[in-house]
Amino acid sequence: MSDVKKATSTDFMEIGSSGLVQYGGRVEEDFLRQLQGKRGYAIYREMAENHPVIGGILASIEMLFRSVDWSVVPADANDQRAIDEAEFVASCMNDMSMSWQDTINNILTMLTYGFSFNEIVYKRRTGQTEDGESSKFVDGRIGWRKLPMRSQDTVYEWHFDHSGGIEGMTQMNPLSGSGPVYIPIEKALLFRTSTRMNNPRGRSILRSAYTSWYYQKRIITIEAIGIERDLAGLPVAFVPPQLLSDNATSQETAALNEIKRIVRNIRRDEQEGLVFPLAYDPETGQKAYDIQLLTSGGRRQFDTNQIINRYDQKIAMSVLADFLLLGHEKVGTQSLSVSKIELFMDSIEAWLSGIADVFNNYGIPRLMKLNGVDERLAPTLKYSAPRDPDIGVLGDYVSKLTSSGAMLPDDGLSDHLRELAGLPTDQAEEVL
Repeated sequence: MSDVKKATSTDFMEIGSSGLVQYGGRVEEDFLRQLQGKRGYAIYREMAENHPVIGGILASIEMLFRSVDWSVVPADANDQRAIDEAEFVASCMNDMSMSWQDTINNILTMLTYGFSFNEIVYKRRTGQTEDGESSKFVDGRIGWRKLPMRSQDTVYEWHFDHSGGIEGMTQMNPLSGSGPVYIPIEKALLFRTSTRMNNPRGRSILRSAYTSWYYQKRIITIEAIGIERDLAGLPVAFVPPQLLSDNATSQETAALNEIKRIVRNIRRDEQEGLVFPLAYDPETGQKAYDIQLLTSGGRRQFDTNQIINRYDQKIAMSVLADFLLLGHEKVGTQSLSVSKIELFMDSIEAWLSGIADVFNNYGIPRLMKLNGVDERLAPTLKYSAPRDPDIGVLGDYVSKLTSSGAMLPDDGLSDHLRELAGLPTDQAEEVL
């Protein structure tokens, strides 16, 4: 008697849901209200553009991505048809109105905002056309015209199917004035730092740094105000008691309010100076009006630099880039720095892999389908490692292998090692 269970219709159904919190197409997964919607995008933009550490980290990532070489690998290296399609996709990458590097830079906005929604705009490759659309090729095939990013803060709502799959998004274009525009997912590429619960918004890499950034910003602001006040002196005004009494006349209240305004606005600049009436109390003989500037006259009980640096460290740690601060903090060993760099590079490669997967799973197959090509011939987008190997470590490794007999030196190995080290090849050997 067989124990094999017969499949039922329920086995092929999706019963549960991911649990993604969304209302009417608005995804509000973050529990902090200030990080939801357009307000959240504005905060992430401020973090990326105004904070020196965050800006330096993002610039470092962009430079690393610029060092990456992208290539197209055929599905079958022994099939000429597959080789031709790989060459076709590579030509499409180099035939866009927006360069491939600029396209990658736009995709990298997913790091700041959590996602990048890039619309696919196709073209017929027929050379120069009357409408201004141009191509380097005249084979009549369909290629990529451009892959423009749709700004994250213009996303109005997301569209999902009954099982939570992403169908597309509606965009509010601030330039057209024509109202919302629906862009189906089939005509776009969605890049995300995280696919948790199939959240189309992903998760900003700056999310974990928000708390540190928020309190550091407040401390820096208070510090600047404190320095300004301490340099100028804390203004203290002395006025007749009648101005502070409950039965003060309207004229006396107006005078008091004006003095308060003067005190609040006192600062050391080119407009510095005060004018007060010289009036004396008839009973005490003291001046009825006076103002003094008080200073602390000493150091604070706490070091704001230490606090600010601590938050810098936490911000960098949240994106695995705290190795950038090792030299500034005068702590940390070289081995620790190397370990942290390797961990950071691993995260870079994870993002690279995510970008390549989107093209390989959606972008390239759709291009093949539009051109009537068997998807089995679809090539694969590959990327190079965004770092060069340590020549010293590599040299020791090769030396051990060759001395043990596990690998024999040859001309190909020699040329490759010379190339990695930036050394010229043996020209005489090439001529022969």
